[in-house]
Amino acid sequence: MGVQVPPGLLLVFNIMFKRIKIFLLDVYKELKKVSWPTKNEIKESTIIVVIAVGISAVFIGTVDFFFGNILSKIIR
Repeated sequence: MGVQVPPGLLLVFNIMFKRIKIFLLDVYKELKKVSWPTKNEIKESTIIVVIAVGISAVFIGTVDFFFGNILSKIIR
């Protein structure tokens, strides 16, 4: 007794798992080729991004403040 599985279904699963295995092996091979940044490069990039975000935030906040004041004076 037991569960009967259609023969074609096992073939489909076998092919699917082989393709997944090939894909994961290819991903692993490609990741070995990657030139990963050093800790120093990551620190420098992070500092640049934080400064750029800060400058952008100040600029957008300033523009918003002035336009808000201008519009409030026009509406009154």
